[in-house]
Amino acid sequence: MTTKAGSKIINAAVVRGSNQRFTFEDIRIDTPEKNEVLVRIKACGLSHIDIGCRSEGAILGHEGAGIVEQVGQDVTSVKPGDHVLLSYQSCGACPACDEGRPAECAHFSTLNLGFSRLDGSSAYPSEVKGHFFGQSSFASHALVTERNLIKIDPSLPLSLLAPLGCGMQTGAGTVFNSLNVQPGQSVLVMGVGPVGLAAIMAAKVAGATTIIAVDQHASRLKLAQQLGATEVIDADSENELITLCPSMDYVIDTTGISHLAELGRDVLKNDGIMVTLTKASSETLSRGRKVIGVIQGDAVPQTFIPKLIALWQAGQFPLEALISEYPITDINQAVTDMHHNNIIKAVLKWDEAS
Repeated sequence: MTTKAGSKIINAAVVRGSNQRFTFEDIRIDTPEKNEVLVRIKACGLSHIDIGCRSEGAILGHEGAGIVEQVGQDVTSVKPGDHVLLSYQSCGACPACDEGRPAECAHFSTLNLGFSRLDGSSAYPSEVKGHFFGQSSFASHALVTERNLIKIDPSLPLSLLAPLGCGMQTGAGTVFNSLNVQPGQSVLVMGVGPVGLAAIMAAKVAGATTIIAVDQHASRLKLAQQLGATEVIDADSENELITLCPSMDYVIDTTGISHLAELGRDVLKNDGIMVTLTKASSETLSRGRKVIGVIQGDAVPQTFIPKLIALWQAGQFPLEALISEYPITDINQAVTDMHHNNIIKAVLKWDEAS
């Protein structure tokens, strides 16, 4: 691949070898095109999506936060020195984007999971796969566009807010946007990792009076209670689940486990809605019940993430209870800790010298 004049050397955590461990390499990338922004990454959330998408030569990371270093000639919303959070990418030109529904972008898969720009080009060498979620933010720098960045006040903590760009947005957005949960309603959340806990915090803010958390880990259920769950149930206690949840307005499944999904359907009230966050398919059930798939909480990041920040500032979205920080050099340890459920949410931090 030919790189253009003015390219830049960055340091990145790259997936190498059959064991899928991350190793650190200096990579040459192109400078921003006219609609792109070069962001110096200061922190990035680590997600199960990153782990699941590991492949040879990939630079992953899709919950980045950092400082704008360089902008293309057509960029108007940010300038060098601005602090930004990064979220998913969208094209801005398809019917869904035109109608303010970027999570339904016609090119969502290509832009977020295709490891390239929309036109198929790449700012990275041919042996490296970048542009993951339009970011690849497990690196000292990321190339993004105005479509997937959110400018924030420089006094705000980048490392704490980085996970808002995907997981927290998905969980909370499902409650606020996709379901529009109202005071007095009931919500069952199956699986209380970062996404499920964000849904629980949002359900409490929304005024749901019954918020039930289901998980197989006692420590996560305890945290769910602290964050707003009114009842907690061990995932193996199917009889208890059916007894305590006979008629739920909403069920949110973050697990993708088939028998739990079936139980979720069974406890829906007439006209109730179940959301699956692991697949996008929809299904119509009897008695007016339905199952829907939700992507990114149906959120427009530029308006929704500031809402979450405001809730955090008001003490209503205490995401710090979920986060464990690691230096970026400990990324493989963070992956191991996630695999063993030793932590809820890892945030990787670049030091000042990076």
